[in-house]
Amino acid sequence: MTEDEYSAADIRIVEGVEAVLRGPGMYFGVGLDSPRLPTRAFEQVVGWSLHPATRVAPVHALRVEAEILGDLAFRVVDDASEALGEDGTPRIGFGSLIGPDRWCCWAVSAVSARTVVEVWRDGRGLRQELAGGGPLAEPERFTPPPGAGTRMEFQLDEASLAPGAAITAALSSLDLHGSACEESAGPFRLLLRDLR
Repeated sequence: MTEDEYSAADIRIVEGVEAVLRGPGMYFGVGLDSPRLPTRAFEQVVGWSLHPATRVAPVHALRVEAEILGDLAFRVVDDASEALGEDGTPRIGFGSLIGPDRWCCWAVSAVSARTVVEVWRDGRGLRQELAGGGPLAEPERFTPPPGAGTRMEFQLDEASLAPGAAITAALSSLDLHGSACEESAGPFRLLLRDLR
C-alpha cells in the first residue's frame, strides 16, 4: 500500500468526548493548542442561545445574559427550556441536562473541568453538574426563578488548553443577527458582562 492509500481498517470511529478532544476544530474552529479556544467556546454557547436550531425554536431567545467570570469561566442564561418537558421530565441529551439540541454547549462541557446546568419551566427546575462532558450525578430538583430558562456555567479545563489561553474581549465570531433571526417574536436583549 502506498502512502496515499488507505482501507476500512485505517478508519477509526471516535465518539463523545474523544471526538471533541481529537477534532476540536469541528466544534470551535480552532485547536486545543490555540489561545483563542476559550473565546470561541464562549462565543459558541452565546451564539446558540441567540440562534438555536430552527427545529428547536423557530425564533431566537428573547433574553440572553452572558457573564465572563474569569479567564476560563463563564455563565450563559437564556429563556429557552427545551431540555425540560412540559410535564417536568428532563429530555436528556449527551447523557445530561444540556439537552439533545445543544451540541455545541455539550462540546464546551467536554473541555471543561466543571459544568453546572440548570433548566426550569412552570415552577419546576432541575440542576446537574458535569465534569469533562459527563454527568457526576442524576439531575436534582431546585427551586427555580419565574418563567422558563436554561443557565449553564462552565469552568474550562486549564490542563486541556494552551498555556495562557483566556477568554478575550474580542468577540469577533459572535453573530448577533443571522439567518435564524428571520422570525422574531419581538425585540431581544443580550446583556454581556465581563466580571474579571
